[in-house]
Amino acid sequence: MGIWKQLAEYLYIKKRDTNVERNKYTKYMHGMNRISILLFLFVLMVMLFKLLILPLVRK
Repeated sequence: MGIWKQLAEYLYIKKRDTNVERNKYTKYMHGMNRISILLFLFVLMVMLFKLLILPLVRK
C-alpha cells in the first residue's frame, strides 16, 4: 500500500480497503496517526504564517 493512499485513508479522503482485517489496536494506531498528521499540518501552517506572512505585514 502506498503512502499517499494510506494518508488519504487516515484523513477520510478515500474509503479504506474492506478486505483488510481491523482490530481495536489497529484502530487505535490509525487514530493516533490521524491525530499526529493533523497536528503536524496545523503546526506547519502556523510556522509558515509566522515566517512568511507576519514579516510582510509588519513592513
